[in-house]
Amino acid sequence: MKILIVGSGGREHAIAWKIAQSPKVEKIYCAPGNAGIEEYAECVPIKAMEFERLAAFAKEHQIDLTVIGMDDPLVGGIVDVFEAEGLRVFGPRKNAAILEGSKAFSKDLMKKYGIPTAAYESFTDADEALRYLETAKFPIVLKADGLALGKGVLICNTLAEAKDGVQEIMLDKKFGTAGNCMVIEEFLTGREVSVLSFVDGRTIRTMTSAQDHKRAGDGDTGLNTGGMGTFSPSPFYTKEIDEFCQKAIYQPTVDAMAAEGRPFHGVIFFGLMLTADGPKVLEYNARFGDPEAQVVLPRMKTDIVDVFEACVDGTLDQMELEFEDNAAVCVVLASDGYPVRYEKGKAIEGLDTFKDKDGYYVFHAGTAKKDGRIVTNGGRVLGVTAKGEDLKSARANAYQAVEWISFENKYFRHDIGKAIDEA
Repeated sequence: MKILIVGSGGREHAIAWKIAQSPKVEKIYCAPGNAGIEEYAECVPIKAMEFERLAAFAKEHQIDLTVIGMDDPLVGGIVDVFEAEGLRVFGPRKNAAILEGSKAFSKDLMKKYGIPTAAYESFTDADEALRYLETAKFPIVLKADGLALGKGVLICNTLAEAKDGVQEIMLDKKFGTAGNCMVIEEFLTGREVSVLSFVDGRTIRTMTSAQDHKRAGDGDTGLNTGGMGTFSPSPFYTKEIDEFCQKAIYQPTVDAMAAEGRPFHGVIFFGLMLTADGPKVLEYNARFGDPEAQVVLPRMKTDIVDVFEACVDGTLDQMELEFEDNAAVCVVLASDGYPVRYEKGKAIEGLDTFKDKDGYYVFHAGTAKKDGRIVTNGGRVLGVTAKGEDLKSARANAYQAVEWISFENKYFRHDIGKAIDEA
């Protein structure tokens, strides 16, 4: 098979690495890719939002399956464009990707179908939102309705903070058109857990659990980011919680989308909060999480190409997913100053150290090639992942591997997976 991956981050590097293990695959392309993905795929200089060019490339190169990694092209309708050209593609159509593309849609869906989530209201008028906040209970959560690179969520502890948040999201348009509508949501407390799943329109198969760390600084301080590290599995996600979620959240979400005439094929990411009142949905994503993919895929034993094809063909009910009985931790190496201002073009040393190390991986998020060397080319630069027989050993291995890499302005959190010690 020939496979095309659309995207350029650490998630797409992890997907390329996993696809390369399938005996079915003879050639992988990635558009636009990055310096790390080049090890497994031929990188093609076509941007992720250039749908017509990507479809033309897929036809010209007789691509058997295209895998969409990123949220923007999915929400923009890339799958519809490919299907209209008779091309096989893994990912939800535009009318299903709205599950991630609009927080107001997903909240309304959960309310309609009785899927547990936080209480909320949606607003398209800033003055109405401000009036609502006058009577609200704090802390409270403000969410830009649309896509905002994982950063369009503000937790406000006071009315003054919330008013500033409305200004930022709805009036100053800090997150662009994503802030045309805003969701104001009850603040939930508990353990956060991420569960990724494969879906074929009717059947759902969940992957192993994970937990992300969104804040830039140690101790969950600082600004929200796209994710500074993650671990898998979550010790807080018990068998009892899984059984509840399968019945009350996972299958009902798939059934709800089908009932709405929006059958979902691809990956649904469930962001959960394990509250005192039981698990509740914080958010949905319509693709692999980043960096969750970097800890979930290394533990996956099943041939991922078989799973992709089952999701496209509607035969997922004939498959069972298998995962290794171990653990993985990913620490993101970022450019100091991320997610606000940071410098690019810094030479990266130590990448070769990973080549002969079993159970250690380095996934490229923001890298490029310059004068034959690999340099930094983004805020999140690399995801250093290590496996271990349990979470504590995986965490120790990951932080050991972090020291193998060096570049000017290297920054990372020192407490990824520290919650493990409290389990």
